[in-house]
Amino acid sequence: MKYRKLGKTGWDISEVSLGTWQLGGKWGQDFDEKTAMQILERSIEKGINLIDTADVYNDGLSEKAIGRFLKKTGKKIYIATKAGRKLVPHNSEGYNRENISRFVDESLKRLDLETIDLLQLHCPPTDVYGRQEVFDFLEDLKSKGKIQNYGVSVEKVEEALRSLDYTGVATVQIIYNMFRLKPAMEFFDQAHKKDVGIIVRVPLASGLLTGKLAKSTRYEEGDHRYFNRKGLMFDRGETFSGIDYEKGLKAVGKLKKIFPDYKNLAPVALKWILNFPEVSCIIPGASRPEQVLSNLTAEDIPELTEYETYLVHEIYEKDIKPLVHHYW
Repeated sequence: MKYRKLGKTGWDISEVSLGTWQLGGKWGQDFDEKTAMQILERSIEKGINLIDTADVYNDGLSEKAIGRFLKKTGKKIYIATKAGRKLVPHNSEGYNRENISRFVDESLKRLDLETIDLLQLHCPPTDVYGRQEVFDFLEDLKSKGKIQNYGVSVEKVEEALRSLDYTGVATVQIIYNMFRLKPAMEFFDQAHKKDVGIIVRVPLASGLLTGKLAKSTRYEEGDHRYFNRKGLMFDRGETFSGIDYEKGLKAVGKLKKIFPDYKNLAPVALKWILNFPEVSCIIPGASRPEQVLSNLTAEDIPELTEYETYLVHEIYEKDIKPLVHHYW
C-alpha cells in the first residue's frame, strides 16, 4: 500500500481507502453485520487506514459496525464521517449549530468514540458556502475536541472552489473519475495550493467503469441505480456520475478497446485517478471482501501511458462532456 498526505490534517493515509455507502450489503439490500466485519477486516489487513462513512449510510448501521470493529483492532484507523443529509428538508437553514452539534453527538455515540478524526458536511446546498457562521461553529466543535478536522463533501466544482475560502477546511470530497474530468481541470491545482486534501468518491461511476454492467443488468428497487437515475431522491450526479445509462455503456465499450487485457476495468479506472498527485485518496466501496481485493489491484498495474490517457480524454470530450460537464 502507498500512502499520501491528507492536506492540512498532516496524516499519511492509504491512497486506496474504503468508502462504506454499501458496507454490509449492496445498494438496496439489507445490512449484513458479518459481511461488514469481513470487509473491514480485509481492508485493514491490506493496509487501508482511512474509512469514510456517513450518519445516513444504512441508517446509522455503517457507523455502528465501524465502531464495533475499532474496538477489536489495535491499529490506528482514521475515521471520516459526514453530517447533514438527515435534514428534512435538506436546505441551507438546516445547517445550523443545533443540528450539526446533534448530528456529531449521535455519530460519536454510534462510533463509540470521544472525537471524530474528520467531519465532513454532507453535500450541503450551495448557499451554505456563503455562510461564515457554518464554518465558525465547525471551528467551535474542533476547539471542544469533538472533531479533529473538518471538510466538505460537494456535488459541484463551484462548491469545492468556494470552500477554499475558509482556511479551516482541511479536505474536500468530490466525484472524480474517467467520466467526470472537470475537477482536475478547474479545482485540483487550487486545492493543492491551499494544502487541502482531495478525497475522491464515486471513482467507478456506481460500477459503470468496472465494465461488468450491461443493458440487461437489473437493479433492485432499493438500489439508487434503479430509482435515482433522474435525481428523484438526491443529486443524480451521484448515480452513474449523472450519465445516461445506455450512453455510458457505449462509452465503456470504447474503454474496453483501449484496455483489452483487462476483463475488469476497475483497477484501470482507479489507477487513472491515482495518476493525479493532487489526489489524497480514493474511496471505492465494497459490498463483499473480494471487492476490496479487486480495488487494491490498482496498486499493482502499470502506469497508464500518455497515449492511453489521450484516448480516455478523447472519449470524454466526444461522448461524455456534452452530457455532464456543465452540470457539475
